[in-house]
Formats: sequence, C-alpha cells, structure tokens
Amino acid sequence: MIHFEWPWLLAALPLPLLIRWLIPANRPVEQAALKVPFLDDFYSVETKMVARDQQWPLLLAAIAWLLLVIACTRPQWLGEPVEQAVSGRDLMLAVDLSGSMQEQDFMLNNKPVDRLTAIKWVAGDFIKRRVGDRIGLILFGTQAYLQTPLTFDRKTVETLLNESAIGLAGDNTAIGDAIGLAVKRLKNQPANSRVLILLTDGANTAGEVSPLKAAELAAANQLKIYTIGVGADEMIVRSFFGNRKVNPSRDLDENTLVKVAESTGGRYFRARNADELNNIYMLLDKLEPVEKAKQYFRPRSELYYWPLSLALILVGFICLSRVRLS
Repeated sequence: MIHFEWPWLLAALPLPLLIRWLIPANRPVEQAALKVPFLDDFYSVETKMVARDQQWPLLLAAIAWLLLVIACTRPQWLGEPVEQAVSGRDLMLAVDLSGSMQEQDFMLNNKPVDRLTAIKWVAGDFIKRRVGDRIGLILFGTQAYLQTPLTFDRKTVETLLNESAIGLAGDNTAIGDAIGLAVKRLKNQPANSRVLILLTDGANTAGEVSPLKAAELAAANQLKIYTIGVGADEMIVRSFFGNRKVNPSRDLDENTLVKVAESTGGRYFRARNADELNNIYMLLDKLEPVEKAKQYFRPRSELYYWPLSLALILVGFICLSRVRLS
C-alpha cells in the first residue's frame, strides 16, 4: 500500500491561488489605438489562438505544482509485514586486551595462536548465533572503554572485535572498571534481560573499582555476569637448557572471578583451549536462550522521486514553450 509520511503538506495545494488573490496581476497600460470597423475579425482569429496558446502552459504548471506537493509529502510503498526475531535481551561482551593476552597457549588448526585470536575466532560464531539480542562490546586493559554500544547489528560488533589489538587499552587489567562500565551502559535497560560475559586471563591490577565492589553494584542493578578465565594450565617452553613445563595462567585470579559470577547469579567457566572456549559459548546459548518474540516491521520504499521527476519534465516543457513563443 501507498503511505504518505507528511500528508499535512497537502495543505500547500491552494498556495498559488492564494498568492494570485493577494497579489493581483498588473494590468496592461492602455495606449492609443486605431479603431477599424472590422476589429472583430482580428479578435476572432488571432486572439483566440493566443488565448489557446496561453492556456496549456498554465494547465501544465498546475499539474507540475500538484506533483511537487505530492513529492513533498514523501510517498512510500509499504511492503508486507516481515517477522523479526527479538528476544529483548541486552548482552554485553567484555574482552581483556592486556599484555598477557599475547601468550600463545591456544591451538587453532594445529597452529599456536595467542589468547585474543582464539577469543575472536570462537566469539565470532557466538555473536552470529545471537539473532534477536542487542549486543555491545567493552574492551579493557589499564582502562575500560565502550567499543560498541548495544545494537542489533551483530556484523558490526564482530568486525570491531576482530579489529581490536593487544595493548590497545593498556597492559594492565582493570576488571572492576569493565564491570562498572557494563553496569552504567545497561542499568537503564529492562530488568531480567541484562547479561555480561567477561573474558580475562589475569587478576585485577588497575582501575578505580575492585571487581567485588563492581559485582555488588551489578547485583543491585540485576546484571548477571558470566566470567571466563582464559589460558592453558601448562605449556612446554623450549630453552637453551632444554624443555620445561610452565603454568601460563599462574596470574589468573579464579577465586575473584568465581565470586563475581556467583554474587550476580551467573557462573564461572575455565577455558584452557579453543574447544573448551567453544563449549562454553555453546553452554551460554543454553543458559541464555534466544527467545523469539513476535515483532513485525514493514519494509518501506521511497516513491517521491517519481512525481518529482514528472514535475521537472513538465517545467522543462513550459520553459521550452516560453522560448518558442518569444
């Protein structure tokens, strides 16, 4: 069906008549003329032809004005209603970009990669599956900042996550500030729909708010937090003196991450490799399922350029006729 976005502009249709009434046309100056007995013969032929030539440009001008007014009302074609999956959940991802995330203790396609690369690889699929959720992205290191506000545009969130780099926000880890920023961005959203997924490989070493204090604030604002500790328990390091086993996750503060999650009604997960990380995201899909609520929208196609184009063509004909008559 056709819909007019600004139908009140149709009130401008009588504007030319109003201007004509308020500002009457100038009368031609009467001059002396030679009167002849057969003047009616001149009028009957030439005057009627001139009058006829002056009428059709006026008609075209009226039609052009009508088309211009219709174009100004912004006509649109409304398509059939399309169902859109909307869950109403506001989900925020908080990703650690501190210097320790460059530790290459994950394997992808039988190749060692750093922790951030593994997170990008697995989180990309998770973001794609969250159809209907509004997703935001927080990146944190020494400082925490909002990279993407809540949006249904999952492709943009995935792109900006892939463009993030280790050390971009500093080399330390401000877990408390990341949680506080999530609370600030989600507190005005509907309750029982606020979820934060926080991924880190260390302990809180920066920031103005401790993780536990931030968790208390999150619980008061009904923000559920799922924490994920990233990093392998052991890896082989080659040196001049031979191979030795080390724990690359020795700085991971699991006790704090567990308390943060439990105090907000969430859970703590341990991701030692890419498979475990992927399984965690699959489990999060079950814990926070996408609930499809029936919501519809109608696609709109603009039509204003059709009457506008016709009006310009008519104006062109009028201009050509004036040139020909002159």
